[in-house]
This record gives sequence, structure tokens and C-alpha cells, in this order.
Amino acid sequence: MTIILFIIVLGTIIFVHELGHFIFAKLTGVYVYEFALGMGPKLLSKKGKETEYCLRLIPIGGFCSLAGEEVDEDSIEVPKKRRLQAKKPWQRFLIMFFGPGFNFLFAILTLFFIAIIWGSPSYDPVISSVTKSYPAYSAGLRKGDKIVEINDHKVSTLDDVSLYLTIADSKKPTSIEVETKDGTIKTYKVKPKKVVEKGTTIYRYGIGLKSKQLHGLGSAIKYTFVKTGSLFKQMWVTVASLFTGVVRVNQLSGPVGIYSIVGEQSKAGISSILYLMAFLSINVGFINLLPLPAFDGGHILFIIIEKIKGSPVSPRTENMIHTIGLFLLMALMVYITFNDILKLF
Repeated sequence: MTIILFIIVLGTIIFVHELGHFIFAKLTGVYVYEFALGMGPKLLSKKGKETEYCLRLIPIGGFCSLAGEEVDEDSIEVPKKRRLQAKKPWQRFLIMFFGPGFNFLFAILTLFFIAIIWGSPSYDPVISSVTKSYPAYSAGLRKGDKIVEINDHKVSTLDDVSLYLTIADSKKPTSIEVETKDGTIKTYKVKPKKVVEKGTTIYRYGIGLKSKQLHGLGSAIKYTFVKTGSLFKQMWVTVASLFTGVVRVNQLSGPVGIYSIVGEQSKAGISSILYLMAFLSINVGFINLLPLPAFDGGHILFIIIEKIKGSPVSPRTENMIHTIGLFLLMALMVYITFNDILKLF
């Protein structure tokens, strides 16, 4: 069952992403060779008027193969005006952007659907409990305190609390600023307690954060946009923390890690699976917009460079850079997958 859910979750996110590229390629008149879900050998395929629609063996990845995307000359006779590089910069921008753009739209609609059907959790970062045997209680934090800042980072949601406590240095005291019930602002220094659970070392502060379920259209709309913004913030802080060394590469997860998470989330019901899909969809969209070779953001960067210099970068030069980027990306994925496998044992 976990395998089926994993394929559905990952397949849906990939399908949505490639559909964005596909739709805007068609709208701008770019010839699409193939729209594929999965990688490796073909399992099923159907030839349309122009495009071949394929389901491939390995349920990881997918692609939308566009004329003129890889080389400046194509293997079959395609009119020059139908090739990607022949299109105006703004048209190429739309094609590249709306892969991630569809991921963001899908996540927003999914979060809204969850909130309408199951209700939306409140997001005020108010402490619901403090365990006496843990550092937070000893420092002075109490139930009802509203967390407003962690290590000089402003806090406005429960997600912010989780994010900034996760990236905090466990070897040093964490600065937690709160607003008490009487409106007083207080700052506490709390060093987390080292705990070993099921063979894994974790650090706990002893703070409980509990949300209430809210219902209604207004709550659903507000939750959708607050949560979307919160997920974007998490991605931004995480990526920035990778470059500063606060988050290490071996802490990232790939397909194997996602498989494990799908298995855990499936136990909590459909709403948890849908939330995971929204979360991963924003992750995929955000990462793809980074201005790095082989990513959609890398292609957009070359479009921006073209606008600045007044002429396009040589297709062969751009393709070479993207190929090198793809090679490095695959090497990173192998490393992350290896680490994911080690975590299972």
C-alpha cells in the first residue's frame, strides 16, 4: 500500500509540474516531442497529433521534451518557429516558470481543500504545555506564553517555532522571547535536553504547542495563504541554512526518505497524505526555481542574461552548462539516496 501511495504522491506532483511546462509550450506554439511520467523504458505510449504521451518504468521523475531545448538543431524536421529557442524571451520564461508555478497552484488548492473538508488548524504560537522535567520549565516558560521571537528571528506561526527550534544550535542556549498572558515581554535562554529515543539522539525543550481546528470558508482561505507563505519561508530558510552550514546535506531526503514519510503519513489518514502532497509540491516548485544549471530557474537565469546583454547565450554553451549541472545533481541525488538508505537501519 505504501508503494502505491508513494507512486501516486510522487507521480501527481511530477505530473502537475510537467503539465505546467506542457500547457504553456502548447500555448506559445512550441513543438512537444514527448510528455512522459517516469524514467527508463516505456511501459505505455500513445501518439497524439504531434506529441507522444508515455508512462515509463521507473516511477521517479518525468519530462516534457521540447523542440530546440537540448540542441539548436532537431533530430526530426520541425519548423524553426516551433523550436523553443526561436520563441521570445517572455514566452520561454512562461514555459519555464509555470512548471513550478503549477506546483504552487496545486499546493494552494490542496491546502484549501483540506481546510474546507477537515477544518484548518489555528497557527498562533501559544505554548499549550511545559514539561516540568525539561529545560523550558526550569528557564521560566509557562503555559499560555506566546512565542514572538527565537534567536532574533520573528515568529508568527507554529511552523516558525518548529523551524527555528529545528535549526537552532543544540550545543548552545536558544533565546526564546515570549509575550506573557499579562502582555509582558520576557526573554529566556533555554538549552535543549539530549534524549535518546529508539536509538536516535534528539534534543527536546519540553514545550508543547497545540492548535485548534477552525471551520468555515473565511478560516479556510486565511489558513491556505498563511500556510503557503509559511511553507515558502521554511524552504527559503532551509536552503539559506544549507549555504551557511547550519543544515547539512546529509540531513536532506530523497525518494527513499519520501517513501518512509509516505508510510508514516498514511497511518494518519487521507488529509495527512494530501498535506504531504502540498508540502512536497511547494518543495519541488521552490527548488526548481533556484537559479542553478539543469533547474527551471537556471533556464530562467539565461533568459534574464539574454535580456541584459541584448543577445542570447549560445545554445551549445547553455546546454553544456545544464548538462554539467544535471551530472552534479544526479551525483547529489545518489549521495542523498545512500544516506536515506543508511537511516533505515
